[in-house]
Amino acid sequence: MNVGFAVAASVLVGLGAIIHLYIFVLESIRWSRPSTWRTFGVGSQADADTVKPMAFNQGFYNLFLAIGVAVGIVLFWAGMPEAGAALIFLAAGSMVGAALVLIASSPKLARPALIQGLAPLLGIVSLVIALTTA
Repeated sequence: MNVGFAVAASVLVGLGAIIHLYIFVLESIRWSRPSTWRTFGVGSQADADTVKPMAFNQGFYNLFLAIGVAVGIVLFWAGMPEAGAALIFLAAGSMVGAALVLIASSPKLARPALIQGLAPLLGIVSLVIALTTA
């Protein structure tokens, strides 16, 4: 295993987890604040109230992905690299997949898609390199 790339992968997917944790806070905890729902392009309090249950649920998806990455990183470095890598690939891969769905469904949301998907993607690439090189 290439330790340098493994460290880089951990940092990058960890950053992805932090971003998704922040999205959880916005969607599930701070959604009622106008500054938050405007960040997501919601134009009125009535619209924010209508989509609040969906945002709350979606926030928890982001939290679970962040937890998956965090547990994967811990397992990877705690002597269970196969289990850790599997969790990292699943959780970070889901982050990348969600970013691809976002940009495919609405190209004008390319910036948010890049914010949520680039670090996990680079982390996955780094982890593949780490696991396939010495």
